Amino acid sequence: MRLDGEVLLVTGGARGIGAAVAQVAAREGAAVAVLDVLPAAYGLAIEADITSADAVGAAVARVERELGPVTVLVNNAGRNAYFDPAEMSEADWDALFAVDLKAAWLMTRAVLPGMKAGGRGSIVNVASLHARLTTAGMFPYAAAKSGLVGLTRSLALDLGPYGIRVNAVSPGWTATRLVEDYLDGHPDPGARERVEGLHPMGRIGTPHQVAEVVCFLASDAAAFVTGAEWAVDGGLGARFA
Repeated sequence: MRLDGEVLLVTGGARGIGAAVAQVAAREGAAVAVLDVLPAAYGLAIEADITSADAVGAAVARVERELGPVTVLVNNAGRNAYFDPAEMSEADWDALFAVDLKAAWLMTRAVLPGMKAGGRGSIVNVASLHARLTTAGMFPYAAAKSGLVGLTRSLALDLGPYGIRVNAVSPGWTATRLVEDYLDGHPDPGARERVEGLHPMGRIGTPHQVAEVVCFLASDAAAFVTGAEWAVDGGLGARFA
């Protein structure tokens, strides 16, 4: 019961890593709220556009009314990107960064009054291995996730005096539905074996394995951890390709 008494709000919690965070947090005793554009099956489910300041404010106000002030925020919602840098439109750029970076700030800004009033809080931003290492053909995902890690460090410094910790988790290959569909539908029948073989542990991760780290960082067990980026990638980031 590491999160007993906490009110945890996770974005993008209808599926994948976000849904796993909601499940693990509930198991650990937290009252859970989920924000997503899709219906969620766990906790207080709110459909909201997290790129809209008004929608974010209304959603957080509802969580506070029904569950109490948010003490743990998990900024999990995000989008992949597959653009040519010469052909990507300004609208595409703005849409990607609105979800992958701006939304984390909007969510943080909305919960800060309650956290400051309570003298404590924990924010965990779900970044990506792409914040440090990336591949061709995924422009500008790495830039957005690198920005999220930078945001994490800045917030940790500015909010530390208020008793609020801010950390990032950077997953690698994780068996979400999108990843499983990609590997199952890959034209190369050896794609899954090749991807798994890149990992020192010989496999990719699961959403719940990432969620366990998120919930650890959110809890008092990590009370002296802030401004950190934790890789949850099965050692892939340690490999010299």
